[in-house]
Amino acid sequence: MALTVEQKAQIIKDFQRKEGDTGSSEVQIALLTFRINDLAPHFKANPKDFHSRRGLLKMVSARRRLLAYLRNTDVDTYRDVITRLNLRK
Repeated sequence: MALTVEQKAQIIKDFQRKEGDTGSSEVQIALLTFRINDLAPHFKANPKDFHSRRGLLKMVSARRRLLAYLRNTDVDTYRDVITRLNLRK
């Protein structure tokens, strides 16, 4: 299932720093996390879909880079984001 306009608006609203913020690291990480989690059932049903898996790996790498940036710039926000998104066990 694709990300609907309402879902995207809700994610942005939940993670934005201030009103109108759509491109901060927190918002980008949250959107990528939703898209990554949305692809999990697709790969269970289609284990040989290597072309989509490449796109998934690119999204995971982008999220990893954004998390590293956030960790280096603002540790408290980094901890808040990973707990809200349940990224680290």
